Amino acid sequence: MPAATEIAKAFVYNRVPRVTADFWLIKLMAVTMGETAADYLNMQMGLGLTATSLIMSAILAGALVWQFAQKKYVPATYWLSVVLISVVGTLITDNLVDNFNVPLLDTTIAFSIALALTFLLWFQTERTLSIHSIFTNRREGFYWLAILFTFALGTAAGDLVAEKFALGYLATGILFAMIIISLSVGYFFLDLNPILGFWLVYILTRPLGASFGDLMSQPAQYGGLGLGTIITSAIFLAAIVTIVAFMSLRHGGDELVAVGQDGEVLAVGEGKKLIAANDEF
Repeated sequence: MPAATEIAKAFVYNRVPRVTADFWLIKLMAVTMGETAADYLNMQMGLGLTATSLIMSAILAGALVWQFAQKKYVPATYWLSVVLISVVGTLITDNLVDNFNVPLLDTTIAFSIALALTFLLWFQTERTLSIHSIFTNRREGFYWLAILFTFALGTAAGDLVAEKFALGYLATGILFAMIIISLSVGYFFLDLNPILGFWLVYILTRPLGASFGDLMSQPAQYGGLGLGTIITSAIFLAAIVTIVAFMSLRHGGDELVAVGQDGEVLAVGEGKKLIAANDEF
């Protein structure tokens, strides 16, 4: 039986990172910074939700144009887009709730439907939802649209839980951390579908990060540590820059994907070290 590399029609670059421990670490920091940065621009700078949303959406659009132009995974470009999309996703939910008075429950349901429809259209079009096969503009477009909705949904769901149960920032963060841990157990020990598990955790890291961001930034009388949005954002921005720099230096090679005659992923890996694809891909 011929090897995947021998029957591949083409070799292309995967445009998004593999899921590793540092992936989740920087993603959590990005969503935490997204929460505090949105609050800072909206309230501290006095721009208001509408102006802040328009400005950040324009910056995000520019970052995504840069990201799409790379045609492969570049840590600095990719994570800049994630940080910006976390801010915009937060602002979308805040606009619906604060400016248009849409209840959090309705917002949560609406974004759940929007995300489900995105996945449905993505799968019907591409026949896969794998993040290991993002090597065309269309697939990358679906990927970023799904990420935008995960941030908006995570914001709405997190705020809904915090408002309905009045748990406080720390307890809310612990709650979502426990759910994420249970999903991790399901993935490692109970054969939880890796694609489903990935996107569920991606959604839940948003309220987890927001809870700890609020815990650090909000005044003590509201249950926070009183560091403020500027200091909190600066701390996480510095951490993100440091980790991205480390990832860029460590990035030993571009992730290649061996593509078959019908566009299916046959193997994936760095450089010539390709491994056969399995159901995780």
